[in-house]
Amino acid sequence: MGKTKELSKDVRDRIVDLHKAGMGYKTISKKLGEKVTTVGAIVRKWKEHKMTINRPRSGAPRKISPRGVSMILRKVKKHPRTTREELVNDLKLAGTTVTKKTIGNTLYRNGLKSCRARKVPLLKKAHVQARLKFANEHLNDSVSDWEKVTTVGAIVRKWKEHKMTINRPRSGAPRKISPRGVSMILRKVKKHPRTTREELVNDLKLAGTTVTKKTIGNTLHRNGLKSCRARKVPLLKKAHVQARLKFANEHLNDSVSDWEKVLWSDETKIELFGINSTRCVWRKKNAAYDPQNTVPAVKHGGENILLWGCFSAKGTGQLIRINGKMDGAMYREILNDNLLPSARKLKMGRGWVFQHDNDPKHTAKATKEWLKKKHIKVMESVSGP
Repeated sequence: MGKTKELSKDVRDRIVDLHKAGMGYKTISKKLGEKVTTVGAIVRKWKEHKMTINRPRSGAPRKISPRGVSMILRKVKKHPRTTREELVNDLKLAGTTVTKKTIGNTLYRNGLKSCRARKVPLLKKAHVQARLKFANEHLNDSVSDWEKVTTVGAIVRKWKEHKMTINRPRSGAPRKISPRGVSMILRKVKKHPRTTREELVNDLKLAGTTVTKKTIGNTLHRNGLKSCRARKVPLLKKAHVQARLKFANEHLNDSVSDWEKVLWSDETKIELFGINSTRCVWRKKNAAYDPQNTVPAVKHGGENILLWGCFSAKGTGQLIRINGKMDGAMYREILNDNLLPSARKLKMGRGWVFQHDNDPKHTAKATKEWLKKKHIKVMESVSGP
């Protein structure tokens, strides 16, 4: 039977008013054309709660009837290993379709929860009786009697010697790689830090030892080596290194105030579609910048954008994008439009020094004359790529 239409508040109040006037349920039913049971329910609700509207409910009605709940509780009590899937199927046969989640909630509300079955010895009745008999026979045995038993004696001796009963830490399984094999892979890694674990596995396999890459990593880690990303450093020639060392020695004793007067500038090329692969090396702590642990970086490849910027100890100056290929004339135009405004913005004051590298556009005669005309003092450049 379909659900009947809910009575309006006016009709409910009318039923209560007629009941107060002394009419019975049947008389009210005939007068208003409603069922006797409906009239009785509304009157009883008014008597009990002093209201005729529907009271707030606790939520949706239970999907499983009390009879269904009793059925699944009986089955779970008789067979605790019953799965939720099996209970779903049992209720489906009884005409109730629910999910496994509903089954779990119902059992939980009745104080049951799903737990992992504990593992216990598989004892028959005879085993239980035999163990109980053994316990009763030795109930009054002294400690000295039990020390004669191998297991008990071993535990007592461990306590007397080490003041502990738990198992002491063991050294573990023997190493899969012999000391000679460890020395071999350490020599190779020291000579070639970019050697991969796969290559070391193959080397040991040729020597008759089969291990995994995980074992190789653990062995190197125990010897103070870890796999790190190779640092990128400028690709410097010997002449560049000597020139930079000379520059450092000449300015070794410069004060902080001297460096605060320097306005640095440079151009940089940012690769938009370069190769971003990472190379790893095996190295020890504080050896990140050893030449053999670094990757030389050069400016080339893919599409890119060219930027010019300047900065000092007081902050950053202007940053602009360079469109097209930059020549000496464009460089001087950039300095005219951006260098002097940046110096004013950073409040460099009098006597500030400009520093740029030895790019041909920077060292051109026209550029030097422009700097001299603007009375800009230039610090000697550092040789480099």
